This record gives sequence, structure tokens and C-alpha cells, in this order.
Amino acid sequence: MNLTISGHHLDVTPALRSYVTTKLDRITRHFDQVVDVKVILTVEKQKEKEKRQRAECNIHVKGNDMFAESSHQDLYAAVDELVDKLDRQVVRHKDRLQDHHHESVKRVVN
Repeated sequence: MNLTISGHHLDVTPALRSYVTTKLDRITRHFDQVVDVKVILTVEKQKEKEKRQRAECNIHVKGNDMFAESSHQDLYAAVDELVDKLDRQVVRHKDRLQDHHHESVKRVVN
């Protein structure tokens, strides 16, 4: 899995980098065919203080690309919300790949 973490208007500290990687381990635990992950952490220059920390992520898995974003006052909370959204998308994608609609074998006794 290729992981890219970049910051826009902020420096990505080692603590923040390790926090994001430990949170993203949950996604790879549910679906092991993750090819590429790009995380962008942003501090927006808004007048209001609410929801100016933003985290967004692009995930490339086998057969699909997924995107999620989250905004919050705290960057760590934004990362938590982001991983929750991505986890739901990945689990849903995994369920779609598995064929749950197979027909049962019926035996005919002569």
C-alpha cells in the first residue's frame, strides 16, 4: 500500500503522521487489496473558527476509487470522522465484490 500524507497550510508533524497511519490500519484490516492512499490535511483560512480543520482522502482499491472528506474544529476529530466514512465505503465495496446471490444446489431424487 502506498501512503501519501500531505499538509496544506500546515506542517505534518510526526505525531500527526503516526496518528493517521494507525487510523488507516483499520481500513487495511477490513480490505487487504488497497493499492494507493492519499491523505490531504488542510487548515482553511476562514473567518469563523468552526470546522476549519479539514481532512480528505482518496483511496484506490482493486476495482474502484473512493473519496471522503471531513471538517471539524480539531484536526484529530476530522481524521476520525474521515476514517469512519472510508471504513463504511470499503466494507460496502467488499460486500459488493462478494457474490451473495448464488443459488443453492437442488437435488432430484429418482
